Amino acid sequence: MSRILAYTSPARGHLFPLTPILDELRRRGHEVVLRTLASEVETMRSRGVEAGPIDPAIEAIEHDDWRARSQRTSLQRSVATFSARAEHDGPDLRKAIEAERPDAVIVDVATWGAMSAAEAWGGPWAAFCPHPLPLPSRDAPPFGPGLPPARGPLGRLRDGALKPVLFGGLERIVLPPLNRIRSPLGLRELRDVEDLYSSPPLLLYMTAEPFEYPRSDWPDSVVMVGPCDWDPPAEPLPLLNEIETPIVLVTTSSEFQDDARLVRASLAALAGEPVHVIATLPAAFDDDIAAPANASVLRFAPHGAILDRAVCAVTHGGMGATQKALVRGVPVCAVPFGRDQLEVARRVEVAGAGSRLSARRLRADRLLAKVHEAIGRAEGARAVAASFAAAGGGIAAADALEARLLGRRPAPPPREHA
Repeated sequence: MSRILAYTSPARGHLFPLTPILDELRRRGHEVVLRTLASEVETMRSRGVEAGPIDPAIEAIEHDDWRARSQRTSLQRSVATFSARAEHDGPDLRKAIEAERPDAVIVDVATWGAMSAAEAWGGPWAAFCPHPLPLPSRDAPPFGPGLPPARGPLGRLRDGALKPVLFGGLERIVLPPLNRIRSPLGLRELRDVEDLYSSPPLLLYMTAEPFEYPRSDWPDSVVMVGPCDWDPPAEPLPLLNEIETPIVLVTTSSEFQDDARLVRASLAALAGEPVHVIATLPAAFDDDIAAPANASVLRFAPHGAILDRAVCAVTHGGMGATQKALVRGVPVCAVPFGRDQLEVARRVEVAGAGSRLSARRLRADRLLAKVHEAIGRAEGARAVAASFAAAGGGIAAADALEARLLGRRPAPPPREHA
C-alpha cells in the first residue's frame, strides 16, 4: 500500500470534508499523514491518521475579507491573505514531503504555496476543493456575482459580454501573486483561471450536479465526488430531547466574516413561529445574543444531529454549511455575505432546494418569508440529496486517487448473492 500526505488550510470547513476521504484511504490499507490546524490534530490522530500541525505562522494570518465594502476589495483582501499564508505553507509542505517521503500528496486549493510546492515536487499529487470552482464554461454564467443561468439569446449575450469582464478582473487580481509564488520554483506561468485549476493532475470537487450547474466542458482533471459530509465526534446534544416542535438551524461562517446579524435577524423573524430555532454563533464572536423563548443560541454544536431534526437551515451561503443541510434533504434559506456565497446561494435557488436573500436586504420580515419559501421546497432538497449520495463521497474520491495517482484499478463492488 501507499503512503499519502494530505495538507489543509487553517479552516475546519476544509478539513472536515477531507476526513471521509482519509478514512476511506486508511480503510483500504494506505498510510495517511496529515498536516492541518493545531486544534484538530488530536481528533485526527484518534482516527488513526498520523497528524501534525501546520506552521503556526499560517494560522496567525487572519482572513479579513469581511472588512471590505465591495466584492472587488473583498477579493483583493482574500488574495492578500492567501499570498501571505503561501510564504509559509509552501515551505511547510516541502518540509513535510522531505520528512514523510510520501507516494502521493493531496493539497487544499486554498493553500497557494503548498499547491505550487506539490507541483514542483514532481510526484503524484491531487488537489481538493470544498467551495465553488470559478471555472469558465459555455454552459454556466460567469462566476462571482451569483447570476442565474442564461435563458435564450439575451442570456447568452449577457454571458458573452460579462465573461471577459468578470474573469478578466479575477485574473488580474489573482494571477500576478500566484505567478510570483510559482516563479522561484521553476513552474510555468499561469495565463488564466483554467490554467490554475488544470495544474493538479486530479482535482476532487466536493459537490455534484445538479447543485453545481451541469456542464459539457468540465476539464478531465475534475472529478465531482459530492460533499463528503463529516462531523467531529461529539456528545449528544441534550437540548434535542427537550424540543418537540420542528427545528430551524441558523449557522454562520467558520472563518469570521461579521455575519452575527444573521443570527439576530433569524431570532427576530422566527420568534412567533411554531418552530424551535437553534443558532450557532460566528467564529471569534464574543458578544452574547439574547434568545426568545423558542430559540437556543450556542457557541458551537455539530450540525449533523440538529439537521436530522430540522425543517430548514438558514445559512450564510457557505458551501460547507449549505451542502451539509442538503445532504440530509433539508431545504436552505441562504443569505450570502460575500466570498463565494453569492454563487452558492444562487445554486440553492436554481436547484429548487431552497431560497435566497441578499444580506443587503436582510430584515426580519423578509427573512421570515424566505424561510417559508425554503420550507416549501423540501422536494427539491431531497433531489439534491439523492444526487450527492450518488456521487460517491469518500469512496469515489479514493477510487479516483488510486486510479489516477497510484495506478490502481478501483475494486469492483461486492456481488449480490441470489
